[in-house]
Amino acid sequence: MKNFDKNTTVIFFSELFEDAYVSPAELAEVLDMGIEMLFYVEEGAFSKEDMRNVVTALRKITLELRK
Repeated sequence: MKNFDKNTTVIFFSELFEDAYVSPAELAEVLDMGIEMLFYVEEGAFSKEDMRNVVTALRKITLELRK
């Protein structure tokens, strides 16, 4: 484990989801569904740039979970 500044709060990604999902693969499936849902958001609700940023973040998380 890395040494962190004692004033830094560290939350490990896996700890955020350990109670809600059986495995990283299950969480990845839910995130994939979320990405698909974004295609059906009403036009004008969010900027295209904001939508792309969200999709990019979700895809990166999904790829990490599947490693």
